[in-house]
Amino acid sequence: MKVSRNWLQAFFNDPLPSAQELADALTFHAFEIEEVVNSGSDDILDVKVTPNRGHDCLSHRGIARELSAILMKPVKEDPLRVQINLEPPTDAVSVSIAEPTLCRRYIAGYIRGVKVGPSPEWLKNSLEAVGQRSINNVVDATNYVMFNLGQPLHAFDAGQLRAENGAFAIEVRKAKAGENMIALDDKEYTLADTMLVIADTHANAAIGIAGVKGGKPAGITEATKDIIIESANFDGVSVRRTAAALKLRTDASSRFEQVISPELAAYGMYAAAKLIVELAGGEIVGFVDEYPLVAEKKQTEVTTAFVNATLGTELQDTDIEAALTRLDLAHVQEGGKFVVNVPFERLDILIPEDLVEEIARIAGYDKIPAVELPKLSEPVAVNTNFYWTDRICEFLIGRGFSEIFTSIFAEEGDRAVLNKVDSVRPYLRRDLLVGLREALDKNVRNKDLLGLRQVKLFEIGTRWSKDSESVILGIAVEHIKKEKSTTDFLRELGESLGVTIAEVIDLPAEALAKAGVEEIDLSALLPKLSVPDAYGTAPSSTTERYQPFSKYPFMVRDVALWTPSGTSPEDVLAVISAHAGELLVRSELFDRFEKEGKVSYAFRLIFQSFDKTLTDGDTNERMESIYTGLKEKGYEIR
Repeated sequence: MKVSRNWLQAFFNDPLPSAQELADALTFHAFEIEEVVNSGSDDILDVKVTPNRGHDCLSHRGIARELSAILMKPVKEDPLRVQINLEPPTDAVSVSIAEPTLCRRYIAGYIRGVKVGPSPEWLKNSLEAVGQRSINNVVDATNYVMFNLGQPLHAFDAGQLRAENGAFAIEVRKAKAGENMIALDDKEYTLADTMLVIADTHANAAIGIAGVKGGKPAGITEATKDIIIESANFDGVSVRRTAAALKLRTDASSRFEQVISPELAAYGMYAAAKLIVELAGGEIVGFVDEYPLVAEKKQTEVTTAFVNATLGTELQDTDIEAALTRLDLAHVQEGGKFVVNVPFERLDILIPEDLVEEIARIAGYDKIPAVELPKLSEPVAVNTNFYWTDRICEFLIGRGFSEIFTSIFAEEGDRAVLNKVDSVRPYLRRDLLVGLREALDKNVRNKDLLGLRQVKLFEIGTRWSKDSESVILGIAVEHIKKEKSTTDFLRELGESLGVTIAEVIDLPAEALAKAGVEEIDLSALLPKLSVPDAYGTAPSSTTERYQPFSKYPFMVRDVALWTPSGTSPEDVLAVISAHAGELLVRSELFDRFEKEGKVSYAFRLIFQSFDKTLTDGDTNERMESIYTGLKEKGYEIR
């Protein structure tokens, strides 16, 4: 979410630090910052609000509250902590909710006599700073409140709705199958009967897609005189499914998807009505508040002892009290116990551990000392299946195998998937063999790039038959003359485990060498093994760094040469590397012999680019440079 520093400053009397300092504060205590961009006299922070805080922090108010707690700067007035009254009530508009579980609250505000026109510069600048185009003073006011408080709103042109006996009627219902509506983006959408809509009851027509987009016929124009403002609370799952099905994701839908408190709707309506009258004039006729499922007030408690036991800290009661106060979490303290009255917008605070997290991040994770975990009072129970599966992995990896994970979906199988990932592989796999063969073929083609003499792969995964499922070990070994085969490795595995593998495989032993790929039912093998007493110590990884790979094809070239006796392979490789350039990604000595006082070396060179597919010309140019360098050293190219 884009956040304006100038907009944030409006919440504080004291000047805020620089945008970069704000970014650092949020990064270390709340959210990551994608970037900070200067925009004239303003700075824009792109904040990655985590899903658990979308309830309250997809707004400038939410970010301001976070900064207030982190920087210990009080906000001058919190718009969600003031007393509001949606007065007067009105009979000029009625609201009915057919699906209370999908719409927990719907507030309609009726204003007559507005004058629609351009927004003032401060409002235009505020919206443009966060990437929102200015439309008119009424629509801009609703958008401003959404970005300010996090409550989506919408305004309908009351003059385009049908009135009966001088009154309007709005219904929140599911769409009729095949019902159409032209939205504000001028596109016509065909709605499904699972989608929630806002309808003009008297006209029996949809005027908005609930939580997603308003309808064009009731949109605000310069001719609009009377408006009905919507401030509602829609089910997050319903909104997400509708937006995804229509391929119509909006700022409003992204907020409803995160789930917001129905209590916020009243604050959004109050702020929007007040701002619209200020900008566009008019008279507030009144409000209708339909609230069938009232949100319950929540309490959560935590003790200082529990906080310290969880974090490994030695915080005092005063430290806990200070953190809760900074976070605007009203509480009652009873000795070392804190009973917190959770603010309505903080839907993420449900259990004591949630409070521990809040206290920890405000104190600063870097301030929490590293301490050893307490020793267990009882020995750890050993999971036999996990123990032996891990030992099998270690055995194979120790012999040069690489572990892979292939898709569990297949073109054919015994069990069809109800929610298909795609139409190509609609079944659960009945074996690991197909995926292993594909992986073996792909890696054999790339083994020069990988620097492998022989490709050896294994996978431990689940296969599904018609009536059962089982965990399987599959191995795949490239067939190379005079190198070990699948049969050899399976025999060695059996010897290391103290069993005969042939008893639990699906093919006879004589067929393994030809197959190259085989699977073993671990559900049958593992019960034959002894019960271990302890896990033992896992070996530490020796990996120093990881690096990305190129998506472009590689090219292979060999070079053979005579060198004077006493020349080492490293001497030759130094010359090759110096003249090959950045396209040489791997080099390997694959042959050496001596004759008549000279030494012959043969190297395999792998060329690859991160930017493009290499041509023969690219590689030949590098090889000519290498030949020149080798000849300059007095080496004879064979």
